[in-house]
Amino acid sequence: MAKVIKAAACQFPVSADISANLDWMISFIQQAGEKGCDVVHFPECCLSGYASVDFKTWKNFDWDLLHDSAERVAQAAKENNIYVIYGTSRQNETGDKPYNSLIVIDKAGNTVSVYDKCFCTPKGIQFYQPGTEYVKYEINGIVCSSLVCYDLRFPEVYRKLKSMGVECIFQSFYNARQRKASVHTDIMRQTMQCRAATNYFWVSMTNSSAPISPYPSAFIRPDGKIAAQLQFDTPGMMINKIDTSLEYYDASGPYRQTAMNGRLNNA
Repeated sequence: MAKVIKAAACQFPVSADISANLDWMISFIQQAGEKGCDVVHFPECCLSGYASVDFKTWKNFDWDLLHDSAERVAQAAKENNIYVIYGTSRQNETGDKPYNSLIVIDKAGNTVSVYDKCFCTPKGIQFYQPGTEYVKYEINGIVCSSLVCYDLRFPEVYRKLKSMGVECIFQSFYNARQRKASVHTDIMRQTMQCRAATNYFWVSMTNSSAPISPYPSAFIRPDGKIAAQLQFDTPGMMINKIDTSLEYYDASGPYRQTAMNGRLNNA
């Protein structure tokens, strides 16, 4: 029996204005719901704004507004009968730096997964506490996982998720508000294509569209091909289907498990 997810990927100019971010998200949630999508996927820190870029200190950060806005997102998920995957900053119960988190809300408005970004950039780690656990959850019977931006630099993470039975990655990024064009245009989508192809993952990758954004949101098949992407520096939504009944080229498939078991030849 085919397992299918109709997935909307959205991008908008994420900022320090939580209320403005929420307005963008609610609008896209409603649009995706009207089009019969199962899930709508947003960028890294899209609700809170991204510390170090959108704001330079946690002093006077409005955690109450962020909490109330998160409840609005959950309510919108319920009202529109859709899963919502979105990035936000999350207070740390220990009193340490907040987490950079990716939240999954189900169609009933319940939180079913919280992933705290495990690999923060050297700059980001000054503002965020790295997480320690990887997650998996199911949408329409498809095993999914969440990752955030800089995680893509570590192929070992994807091998771990493969060993956990993950089939689809929802990965949220924040590469935006850059002063000039950067190498990220030539390496970030391409690295995600490699992660998809070497592990046979479906990948939804979303990014902020605030200029200058070096790459747009993209949807990648298990063979590594970019099946669709949005426009540079432009808010938008695209809808794609994750369909596990489809078969794609999988070059490393016959020997992937051998390599994962630690045997680095196929003699």
